[in-house]
Amino acid sequence: MCEACPTLLDSLLHKGILIETGVDGLYGRSGVFEQIIDGFDRMISRNGADQMAEVMRFPPGMNRALFEKSGYLKSFPQLAGTVHSFDGNDKDHADLIDRLGRGEDWTGKQAATDVVLTPAACYPVYPTIAKRGVLPKEGVILDVQSYCFRHEPSKEPTRQQMFRMREYVRIGTPDEVVSFRQKWLERGQEMIRSLELPLNVDVANDPFFGRAGRVMASSQRDLGLKFELLVPVNSEENPTACLSFNYHQDHFGSTWGLKTADGETAHTACVGFGMERVTIALFKHHGLDVAAWPKAVRHALSL
Repeated sequence: MCEACPTLLDSLLHKGILIETGVDGLYGRSGVFEQIIDGFDRMISRNGADQMAEVMRFPPGMNRALFEKSGYLKSFPQLAGTVHSFDGNDKDHADLIDRLGRGEDWTGKQAATDVVLTPAACYPVYPTIAKRGVLPKEGVILDVQSYCFRHEPSKEPTRQQMFRMREYVRIGTPDEVVSFRQKWLERGQEMIRSLELPLNVDVANDPFFGRAGRVMASSQRDLGLKFELLVPVNSEENPTACLSFNYHQDHFGSTWGLKTADGETAHTACVGFGMERVTIALFKHHGLDVAAWPKAVRHALSL
């Protein structure tokens, strides 16, 4: 590997496709970048039209109490982001200004609010559906999208701290959700192949935290609860997960009291599309000049 050669991130920043903010993993997006995002978003909608999904869009923050109940902190405390705000008096404010002027830490009087940053687009969905009561006989399919946050600063352009996730979520019986995931596992591969990107599908291994997390990661792989569609972006040896296909079993059903029409605890599954990751994979494999991309790829993205 050429150490003196510009990295993919260097090239994206130099061309103005991504915009540097001074924080690793936090970037602005250019009009060209958003053009590709929009094209892929339309492609997802076309492929998901037969799902007749209910559309939900959430902000990048969610209710802190619901976040705590979700169980996310048990598995990924290192990735979570909370929203804090000033919680002092006039004297504390004056002290804050003094510290700011001296270049010292000014965050001492910041207190957690009732908002946390959304870690995955589907997380607000389950308590929302639970409020409606028993599921309809056919279950529920949802189309959701949100900016998400995960605290993992990195020089890899595909590992961003704030990114968009588009998902289809299935809530119903075990047979319904397993069938849903299998359908999207096949459909997702067809979509990425139509974009002329190399891919591989493998069982996932999420970054669960601590000793107990290693047990959970092993169980996740053994049970095949999550598959990822991988595209080589940063390297061939460590390809990037651009799509994920998750079967949560009854975790969210039990957590939120989701019940099927026959009174059983509902199971859930989702397919997630990493919007920025797919876009960056396209720039990696087809070049930084969108006008020069293969005609079939431009057509698939309605460009």
